[in-house]
Amino acid sequence: MGKLIKNHWARLIILTAAVYQIAAAIEGFFWPKVFWDFLTKNLDGAVKPAPILQIINLLFGILCLAWEWPLPLLAGKMMHRSIEARLVVYPLASLAAFLLYQATNPGIYYLVGIGVYFWAFSEGEVVCSEPWALPRRTRSGEKV
Repeated sequence: MGKLIKNHWARLIILTAAVYQIAAAIEGFFWPKVFWDFLTKNLDGAVKPAPILQIINLLFGILCLAWEWPLPLLAGKMMHRSIEARLVVYPLASLAAFLLYQATNPGIYYLVGIGVYFWAFSEGEVVCSEPWALPRRTRSGEKV
């Protein structure tokens, strides 16, 4: 059996979260609700009368979807290959998702994806410049 490539697994988790976040943001336009409204009403201004939080979630969902299923414009670029950049941006997307009532599940998915990306980062995995490609094996004594 092969070795688990954790950044591919994390990519699938984040793709799921991004699609779910986009759907939740669209639903939030019709039924605006902050998840934490049972504790405080101070955040209600973020969803109505202006749909600020929904727009933020929609933009984060589109960004994460374009980043993980890379557009030809992003594929192979340094931003696409950087696990560190993902570990900076995805917690922000998760926070935005946790604030919107409809998007709490994508927030959890983002946290799981962040954990798997961190695992991949700590083991020294790299994201290949060609999307969904496998990393090249090195022979003993050969430098990449």
